[in-house]
Amino acid sequence: MSYYRTFRGFFRIIFSLVFRWQVIGREHIPKEGPVILCCNHISLWDPPLLGSGIERMVNFMAKEELFRVPVVGFLIAKFGAFPVKRGAGDRSAIRTTLKLLEDGKILGIFPEGTRSKTGELGEAMPGSAMFALKSQAQVIPVAIIGPYRMFRPIKIVYGEPIDLTTLREAKSSADTLKETSELIMTHIQKLRDQHRS
Repeated sequence: MSYYRTFRGFFRIIFSLVFRWQVIGREHIPKEGPVILCCNHISLWDPPLLGSGIERMVNFMAKEELFRVPVVGFLIAKFGAFPVKRGAGDRSAIRTTLKLLEDGKILGIFPEGTRSKTGELGEAMPGSAMFALKSQAQVIPVAIIGPYRMFRPIKIVYGEPIDLTTLREAKSSADTLKETSELIMTHIQKLRDQHRS
């Protein structure tokens, strides 16, 4: 955790001085218990921004290739990342994620699965919905409103928890996953619309 705090402090300085960040909605983050932060994805800066905006530690999935890069692998592991094989159902990563949530920790995830080239929201992959439905975590929509430009404001907005009670009580199916994914993305879009300037 000491490494994490050090890196978070470093990134907070960058976001404050270089990008003049604005953090909105920190009060919506539960002080304890499992949480899934579902955020749009526009840049490589997004994971550290998502984690730097709040006090609790945020854990991330990261493609396994990054862990084989000298220095980078060490740093992202210390910043709360764990490996996942992209393009395949990585059962180990799924188990790690569900155990993390069972232990009351925070998962940061980008439902689209890849960065948006246009800055607009894309279609969500089923992963975030699956974790939301298979856990009792509070699901928080998060919007990053960019682009990242030196000395220009970047906003990160943490929304209110999404009520998934009805969907969690429904029979698990592809339709339930799709509906959950769409609901998450709708909440992210609403935050983007509300806080664009």
